Amino acid sequence: MSKTHGVALFALIALSGFYWCGANAAVGDGSSPALASRTDESMRHEVGHAIGKGLAWLKGVQNEDGSWSQPEYPALTGLVLTAFMSEPSGEYRRGQHAFIDKGYEYLKRCVQPDGGIYVKELPNYNTAVCAVAFQVAGKPEYEAILRNARTYLAGLQRDTGEKGKQDDPFDGGLGYGSSSPRPDLSNTVLSLEALYYTRHLKQDTGENAQMMKDLDWSALLTFIQRCQHLPEYNDQPWVSSDPANRGGFVYSPGESKAGEEEQQGRTALRAYGSMSYAGLLSYIYADMPPDDPRVTAVLEWLRRNFTLEENPGMGPQGLFYYYQTMAKALALAGVNEFELADGKRINWRKELAMRLINLQSGNGMWANENGRWWEKDPALVTSYSLLALEIIHRGL
Repeated sequence: MSKTHGVALFALIALSGFYWCGANAAVGDGSSPALASRTDESMRHEVGHAIGKGLAWLKGVQNEDGSWSQPEYPALTGLVLTAFMSEPSGEYRRGQHAFIDKGYEYLKRCVQPDGGIYVKELPNYNTAVCAVAFQVAGKPEYEAILRNARTYLAGLQRDTGEKGKQDDPFDGGLGYGSSSPRPDLSNTVLSLEALYYTRHLKQDTGENAQMMKDLDWSALLTFIQRCQHLPEYNDQPWVSSDPANRGGFVYSPGESKAGEEEQQGRTALRAYGSMSYAGLLSYIYADMPPDDPRVTAVLEWLRRNFTLEENPGMGPQGLFYYYQTMAKALALAGVNEFELADGKRINWRKELAMRLINLQSGNGMWANENGRWWEKDPALVTSYSLLALEIIHRGL
């Protein structure tokens, strides 16, 4: 097995396994192991069936040029290809499939001379998502694309004012990279994901390694914690320690997509679900220890606010992004169950699996009735759902 193939498989396993081996996993409930095994096997079959239906639907809606959905945004195709490459049996990763090859040929045409993978808009977002798609393909010929994409992404990290000092609230983060250069946690976590799963390329000791740019990790952590409601670490004036927000995350320093609320005569930004899972993921990708107070605080917020009925703080907006970010973050964190405020224990894998299965359309696709952040696009939402289910399938 080549180095690239090995790391690609590691990436797929890591997306569904434990990064912090059990450090935050809940204690089991004492149920019979044999009964639990039979229940998991039954659920695995149901999840596998839903995955197969979703992939079959995606295969049938590919554009003539090899892309999916909107060709001007290659990230949408990247998400679809990552879903195919992550299919549990490995059929699409190992076999020869003309439509998969056609999809990757389209992505290759989107590679730019500066190392980015985009057409015109949102270069950071598109590059980060497509880099993961190239990585999980496990092909040695994609290594040059990945090295250049890593350098491109790292070069988009914000550093204003005095170099090396985070004298601007947004220093250390990454944004869309074009018409909206201001960093936000959503683009930052996507960039970190691409860098995390291609970090083996940094081990190259030759000329390639010398040319590659890396992040300022200290600045990055400062940016991440400036998105979290935790006054001990966040130096921004808007941060709140009230129980409703403490430990949770907002979109960027000083901005929450969930809006504001008045608290004791001051305005507080509301923490919300999808960004709080993105914050947990960001800390994992940055190799933060599981017992760090910043990590335990966000896990506590997520425990207090666990629900599958909505994206907490946002209702139906960004619901499927919330689901797939939840699956990534909790699987990597080694969380098996949440104990809620009323003492009830939630097996998030089984609960999320059933939620997604029940939301799947008869033809195999998923879509959100709320269109914010493109979630009326069935190719996008089906990819989100499949990525979540594939992680769940491996963890059952």
